Amino acid sequence: MANSERSADHVHAALSERIVAGTLRPGDALTESGIAEEFGMSRTPVREALHRLDSEGLVERGPRRAFVVRRMSVADLRDLFETLGEIEAICARLAAHRMTEIERDALTRILADDNGHYATVNARFHDALRRGAQNRTIAALLDDLNRRSLPWREASFRGSGDRIGQSRDEHRAILQAVLARDGDYAATLMRAHMASSLSAISEMLLAEAQV
Repeated sequence: MANSERSADHVHAALSERIVAGTLRPGDALTESGIAEEFGMSRTPVREALHRLDSEGLVERGPRRAFVVRRMSVADLRDLFETLGEIEAICARLAAHRMTEIERDALTRILADDNGHYATVNARFHDALRRGAQNRTIAALLDDLNRRSLPWREASFRGSGDRIGQSRDEHRAILQAVLARDGDYAATLMRAHMASSLSAISEMLLAEAQV
């Protein structure tokens, strides 16, 4: 079972990256047999990976129930990131008031130890705020939205420009607001942070369309 899960994770990560990067285009067919042959594995983990991509909105059922790459428009992404921004903003506001001193210290250390894969650092920072909000309903909503948005958020850090540097600055500002227990300002900063992510992704999609 563990090997099957790892295999599904591997296929999911590889296909997600290709879809977001534009290597796999909207309408491209994703056949279980072809993918299984490419990755040298059975169809079971491939099927699991495709169902996960379907739940994230990256693929959809096409003719004859086969999976195809979904056409994700800028409008679709705007809707997703507007929703995500509002939920993340509420989360930041609550975390500013509810995080313990130990949690605040851990949040600070996430940014202080930022010397690894930045997408991982980014996910850890947002996850710490989610947990610090101490609201299970918000946590469940964010789990679903993160599944849908994570491939795009990670791809924004691979684009042109200094999105990573900008994101670091935005994280530091949010951290300071949380440490100051200024929930309203933390929420405002988080909303702007998610808007910046959407802007970077929109620019990336526009550049891909011009290739």
